[in-house]
Amino acid sequence: MSAAQNPPTENQLKSTKNWYTSWFDTPYYHILYKDRNYREAQLFMDNLTHYLNLPEKAKVLDLACGKGRHSIYLNQLGFDVLGADLSENSIAEATKNTNETLHFKVHDMREPFEEKFDAIFNLFTSFGYFENDEDNLTTLRAVKESLSEYGFAVIDFMNVVQVIETLIPEETKTVEGIDFHIKRYLKDGHIYKEIDFEDKGQKFHFTEKVKALTLKDFEELMEEAGIYLLDIFGDYKLKKFHKTDSERLIMIFK
Repeated sequence: MSAAQNPPTENQLKSTKNWYTSWFDTPYYHILYKDRNYREAQLFMDNLTHYLNLPEKAKVLDLACGKGRHSIYLNQLGFDVLGADLSENSIAEATKNTNETLHFKVHDMREPFEEKFDAIFNLFTSFGYFENDEDNLTTLRAVKESLSEYGFAVIDFMNVVQVIETLIPEETKTVEGIDFHIKRYLKDGHIYKEIDFEDKGQKFHFTEKVKALTLKDFEELMEEAGIYLLDIFGDYKLKKFHKTDSERLIMIFK
């Protein structure tokens, strides 16, 4: 049975002020992105944990974990994992997979954790959503505070230069019988994605908005946060970063 069988009302969807808290909490977000390449994601995590040479049973934080798919895989690799996300619905779903070394909690990434982690992963462009630009710096400081003395953090972000260069202005994706009409554009230093669709006689509209942070922007934020940027990669195979060609901007720091 599709999650869209019981669509939330528009009032429910509009009950929170930030687009990411309402959109990420709907079943439609997960329907639209259900075909993401998880094998590629697993390969990335294999490469990442190998590169970082994490000790067995290392404490890992998956920050902005969604429904916990990547937390589960990291746990299967032998790590003690906490998945954290602002979406209560996603965490409720993820918590079904809890075990002795895999836990989940609702958490705002702007707040540091009391416990310390050997590695903190913020994967698949789960950064730069905040209305207030100061919150990006606040988040980086919180990540730094949550690392153990010898811990490493990783932000995997889109390569903004390449994304803008190859932006598809309009397209329609049909998933589970729903036509998602998508528009993309750059405005006021943010990349926008307008998503319109209809289901069960109801019309829905959501806007994704992500700050178009370049490597230079991150470097400035990290310097202000007292963070040391150790390495930069351009894809999930951890190849060298090229400003115009790389698909990803993957930053390792402490």
